[in-house]
Parts: sequence; C-alpha cells; structure tokens
Amino acid sequence: MFSLRILFNVLLIGSILFFGSFDFDEPIKTSKKNLLKTVCLDAGHGGKDPGCHGPKGNQEGKVTLKIILGVGRMLKEAYPDLKIVYTRDTDTFIELNERANIANRNKADLFISVHCNAALNKSAYGTETYTMGLHKSDGNLNVAKRENAVILQEKDYENTYGGFDPNSPLSYIMMVNYQSAFMANSVKFASFVENNFAKTYNRKSFGVKQAGFLVIWRTAMPSVLVETGFLTNPEEEDYLSSEKGQQEVSDAIVKAFKQYKEDLEK
Repeated sequence: MFSLRILFNVLLIGSILFFGSFDFDEPIKTSKKNLLKTVCLDAGHGGKDPGCHGPKGNQEGKVTLKIILGVGRMLKEAYPDLKIVYTRDTDTFIELNERANIANRNKADLFISVHCNAALNKSAYGTETYTMGLHKSDGNLNVAKRENAVILQEKDYENTYGGFDPNSPLSYIMMVNYQSAFMANSVKFASFVENNFAKTYNRKSFGVKQAGFLVIWRTAMPSVLVETGFLTNPEEEDYLSSEKGQQEVSDAIVKAFKQYKEDLEK
C-alpha cells in the first residue's frame, strides 16, 4: 500500500510531466496599458457667460471652444479608441457643477478645462496651469474668483455649492482636501502642459499653480484648469483668436496628454 507521501510525489511528478515545470517565484504581471480610456474636455464659459473680453472684441467662451474642439480632434486622431467627452461642443451655458458631473458620470480618467486669462494690466501675458488647492497668492485667488463668479448666474447657487461665496476667501478653505487623492497626477499633467507651452512654442510660462476652482473641485479624477494666455493683452488676443494660435495651444495640450499617458502606463 502506498503511503500518502509516495502518492503525493507520484501526483506531483505526473503534473510536472503533463503541465511543465512551475516557477513559483515569478511575479504575476499586470498590464498598465489603457489606463487612460476616457478624457473629459471642458471649454470654459459659453452662452450667456462669455467670460472675459479682449480689447478687439473676442470672447473667452468662443476662443476656448475652438481650442478644446481642436484638442478633441487631435486626440481622436492619435488614439481612435480613446473616449472623448465634451462638457459642451457648442456656444452654450453649462453650470460649473454640471461640468464636474459630466466628467464623473462618464468615469473620466482626466479632466482638462481650458480658459483665457484677464488682467487690468493690458501688457500681462503668458500661460499658467492650475490644479485644485488653496491659493498661495492674491493673484491666484483673483483668478479663481473671476472664474468662479459665473455661479452668480446660476439658479439656486447657494444650495448647489453649499453656501459657497466666490468673493469670500474663507469659502475657499473648505475646498482644499477634495482633490488631494489626485493631486500628484494633476500636477504631473499640468507640468507637461506648461513645459510644452514654453519649450515647444516658446510661450512665457508662469508654471503650475494652485487655487480653488469650482469647476475642478468635485471631479473624481486628476483635473487641471489651463489658462492659455491673457485675452486682455491685444497681442495675445490676436494669437489666441487666430487659427495658428489655437492650433498651437491645442497641440501643446495634446503633446502633454501623450507624455502623461506614456508616463502613467510605463
């Protein structure tokens, strides 16, 4: 009669002969490909909220729409399987909380909101890309205030945003922690954007900054707000409203996406 040990050895040898030898120390490999399946593209302002105006009459909401549609076209050409979600693809008004809701409903892996900057100083120029966070300067706060002021055009905004007052610095304190889980990747993508503006197209870059923007407050994924230039500067207005300028801005953002995707999936 075979002992249990002999029986076990017979079965083990048979298994090896049938299936081949096993390497029990080899780790299970998991693929990192296709981590970026869906991107949500947000053209700032629109419709009854034109955003800032250039001295020659160009409106932020219309400029950002052309840029974001360009980004979408380029991304689709480069990545046919990538799902592109627009918060708006026409000159319409979309509430800030609904923009975040659109990204969340579609389970986006990245949220990109495009805007044009404004300043009383008409010679101000350059780009900057924001991630969610507490403002570290009055300048950052002022940019956030201007972009968030659109909620005053929304119905029942007090309840929608939990009593948030876009003109109160204290209101911004409550917004800090929501995006913390995605901060590292948000900053990484923002850095790629600003690097491409500066090195690829020789734009003046103010770098990556933080401030409390309602449009990226409640997004459940890495999110950035790109200020593509100062529409209030006549020279930048000409650039941002031109086909060449819009193509370059779109291309810089797409190049940043490619770098971010490669870095994320390597």
